Parts: sequence; C-alpha cells; structure tokens
Amino acid sequence: MEETARRTFVATLVVVGVVALALALWKLKIVIALVFFGFVIAAAMRPSVDRLAALRIPRPLGVALHYLALAAAIALLLWLVVPRALEQVDQAIGGVPTSQRELKQKVKHSSGIKHDFFVGLQRRLKRLPSAGNLFRGAVTVGVKALEVLVGLFFVLATAAYWIFERERAMGFVLSAVPQRHRRVVQDTWELIDAKLGAFVRGQLLLIAFVATVLSLSFWAIGVPFWLLLGIFAGVVEIVPVIGPLIAGIVAVGVGLTDSWQVALAAGIAVLVVRQFEDYVVIPRVMGHVTGLSPLLVLVSVTAVGLLFGGFYVLLATPFVAVIVTLIDVIVRDKDPAESDVPAVLFPAKESEG
Repeated sequence: MEETARRTFVATLVVVGVVALALALWKLKIVIALVFFGFVIAAAMRPSVDRLAALRIPRPLGVALHYLALAAAIALLLWLVVPRALEQVDQAIGGVPTSQRELKQKVKHSSGIKHDFFVGLQRRLKRLPSAGNLFRGAVTVGVKALEVLVGLFFVLATAAYWIFERERAMGFVLSAVPQRHRRVVQDTWELIDAKLGAFVRGQLLLIAFVATVLSLSFWAIGVPFWLLLGIFAGVVEIVPVIGPLIAGIVAVGVGLTDSWQVALAAGIAVLVVRQFEDYVVIPRVMGHVTGLSPLLVLVSVTAVGLLFGGFYVLLATPFVAVIVTLIDVIVRDKDPAESDVPAVLFPAKESEG
C-alpha cells in the first residue's frame, strides 16, 4: 500500500508540474515568441555580419550597420510611398470634404464605393465620442503603440545579443552533450540556423519582387490605388499560401470599382506573377529552404493563427521548419551533415559560418 501511495503521489506531482509548466509557457508565449523572432532575425543577419567581421569590421558595428540600413529603407519607403498613396486616396474619393455641407454634397452626388465611404464617414461624425472617451481611446492607442515599440526593440536587441553570444552558447550546449553526439548536435544546430536565415532573406526578396512587379502591373492596367495594392500584395507574402490568395481577392475587388475588365486584368496579373514566382523565382532564389510541403505550411499557418493569433502566423513556418528538422534527425535518423544547406544571397559555406 505504501509503495502504491508513493507512486500515486509522484505521478500526481509530475502531472501537476507538467500542467504548471504548460500554463507558465502559455502566459509567457509572447516573450517566447519574441525571443524566437530575435533568433530568426539573427540567423538572417549572421552571414553578412560574419562577412563584415572578415573585413575587420567589429560585429557590434556590423549589426548597427544592418539596423541603420533597415531604418533607412523604411524611411525611404515612407518618403516615396506615403505622399503618393495619399494623393491616390484623394483622387479616388474626389477630394476630402472639409465641412458638413461639403460632406452632404459628396454623399448626394457620389455612387458605389465612394458613396459608401462618405455615408460611413457621415455616420461616424454623428457618433463622435465625448472628450473623455476620446482621451481614453487616445491613451489606449498610445499604450498599444508603446508596446509595439518595446516589442520591436526587444526583438532587435535579442537578435544582436544572439549574434554576439551564439558561439558561446553552442559551446556550452555541446559541453553538456556526450562526446559521441556532439557532431550531430552541432550539425543540426548549423542546419537549423541556415534554414531560418535563408527563409527570412528569401521572404524579403519575394516581398520586394512582388510589391514592385504588381505595383507596376496595376499601374499599367489602371487599377485604382495601384501603389497601395502592390505594397499590400508584397507584404502579405509573409503569410504563406493564404497571403497571395488574399492579395488576388483584394485586387479583383478594387478593380471591380472601376470595371469588370480592370478587375479581370488585375486578377490575371496576380495569377501570372504568382505562377512566375512559384516556378521561376522561388526555385532559383530560395529553393526548398525549409523542406516543408505547401500543405504542411497551410495547415501549420492556419492552426497557429487560430490558436495564438495573427502575430504568431509570422513565426509559424520557421517554427515548423525547426520541428521538422529535429524530427528528421532524431526520429528518422538523418545525418544533418548530408542535408543540403540552403543559401539565399550567401554561399553555403558562409551560411554554415
């Protein structure tokens, strides 16, 4: 009886410990996701930081140069896009009304999507919140914006520190592993790092390619808001499978506000670019960097989105790629050293570090 009671007590402690750990991880999921995001960004930057280090540029300065380039790219994009986008919106709605009288005239003399926009604006103005509610709303928006900035800083700081501490961390982990398993562990680590880095660099190239080609295509076709639509199509490339489908639907919908011919041409443009991307760009630029089938990517992205929310969709493919690589090595007994090391923008040897 005592032995049975002791086993029951131990089993209960194990179950309670597992449940407590699961709850703790669930509460900390945003922190874990941000840390993983930082690791992914670090994997993307590491080959170029290593190349700069080979040119005797210190790693901290190399990371700072990457972040300065990112900030400059964002500033340039905003400088080029925002004025043109505002101009397109102003032209599409025929000018922004500056008084209630002008708004009523717009509602009376507009039709289609313009009419719906002005009617919605008129209703909003009639239900303006009180000063107190407006202040609370502004505070809420400000807090959310601060949280986003803190999260962004946390990710970038994590990426930088991981680049600096990666070799030391790898040495510590390998020292705790039996001698006979160290080579496999190190090769697996390097393979995962190469996959994550190649995936991010490839995604950035695809975003730039799709946004540029579709923006020019929509402009040539005469689709309203062609610049905004092109950029939107590029950004949603981040979401595998689902993103391009959404881009096509939105492009056709916006095209219908002009004519069915424009909508048809917009849909064909998205389809042609997608086919060219699938059969020419992705095989030549990215190859099979993650080793995941489109079906597995679709299921994982959908499941992660439903379970955790929209932000975590960004990390679904990298996370599943890590899991699949570990399964290949641990369960299927594949040698990671014999796996093809993906390389996007950098040769395989540099990707392996």
